[in-house]
Amino acid sequence: MNSFPDQAEDSLARLRDVPKAPGPARTALLGPEELTAEQAELHATIAHGPRAEQTSVPLIDCEGRLLGPFALMLLAPAVGAAVQQVGAVLRTRTELSPRSRELAILTVAAHRRSRFEWEAHQGAALEAGLEVAQLQQILDGVIPDDLSEEDRCVVSTANELLTQGSLGDADYESALRILGEKRLAELIWLVGYYSMLAVALATLRPESS
Repeated sequence: MNSFPDQAEDSLARLRDVPKAPGPARTALLGPEELTAEQAELHATIAHGPRAEQTSVPLIDCEGRLLGPFALMLLAPAVGAAVQQVGAVLRTRTELSPRSRELAILTVAAHRRSRFEWEAHQGAALEAGLEVAQLQQILDGVIPDDLSEEDRCVVSTANELLTQGSLGDADYESALRILGEKRLAELIWLVGYYSMLAVALATLRPESS
């Protein structure tokens, strides 16, 4: 799953309070031979389409079964197809920097206690220039040290959206000034999207490969 050096992997293994599995699996992973025509089309789109070339997040296991939230998208394939398209756009076609994006995703993962999202994105966060110590601060619920004004705004905005469900007037005006209207909107959609995935993962609990 990970593509970062062994030294960083050892440091990640020492992180405290990393999200854990929510409980026993409730949803079985589906093999390619078990899929309906509609499910098979979505499976191919996720496993072999542009998404597979644009992300380090694990999509399929050695048996070709979709993993994590991607497995759950097969349960209602028409909805799943729309959901995966939104995710692909949020990861590849926004003006948020990779660093800001991964900060926001890990903030959601820590708040929602989503093991899959945390494990899937911690490596991308390191590749985007974050330090393991900063990831620990996200897990601790504080804004990491040594962030730019923009990245501090991303984390604080994501935290307020997650805890309050909105932004107060002063925080909205501050985020608007720092991020601009477009990137603020993109951040709000990103926090909502990964929160939705976290709820689906915690509730439907797909099997682990």
